[in-house]
Amino acid sequence: MAKNIITHTYGITRKERRRNNSHNSFLIFLTGLSGSGKSTIANALEQRLVSEGIKTYVLDGDNVRKGINKDLGFSPEDRSENNRRIGEITKLFIDAGLVVIAAFVAPYKKDRNLIKNTVAPDNYFEVFVNTSLEVCERRDVKGLYKKAREGTIKNMTGVSAPYEAPESPDVEVTEKNTLEGSVELIHNRITNKLRLQEHE
Repeated sequence: MAKNIITHTYGITRKERRRNNSHNSFLIFLTGLSGSGKSTIANALEQRLVSEGIKTYVLDGDNVRKGINKDLGFSPEDRSENNRRIGEITKLFIDAGLVVIAAFVAPYKKDRNLIKNTVAPDNYFEVFVNTSLEVCERRDVKGLYKKAREGTIKNMTGVSAPYEAPESPDVEVTEKNTLEGSVELIHNRITNKLRLQEHE
């Protein structure tokens, strides 16, 4: 079947879409434990960027799992497929000229690398929301840690499943950073990346 699939060349290129939006397009990928604050930071960052005229879209783990990935569970294999699809979706949004802000646990290094290589390394900006397990459990905004400790949830990252922390993220924030401080830190690091390059 694959031999019968022919890539279609579009009349409008990624380069032209970026120029039309007057900024570069790429992925800001926030990874960390459940309850670390990824979604909160992603939302605040998007509001900041939109206020500056940047065209954005947020992909959030729970929201994606209610739609295109609702057929997947939380086994290591399903987590990997979840992230593979995220990478392909993100690539389309980047082609559309948008800055994508993705908030996912993405516990495995190999899966984050797959996303990075899918969108291309130059289009990947990694943010490690390094909130401690103790703080995440104390927050337990979704009640997941309580259920995991009771044994009613299996494969809970940080409890009964591993989290492989990024070794060299572009930005790292912790519970010691305020929301505003986290957004400012990320924003300062992506300012140059937002600008269209001359070769664009």
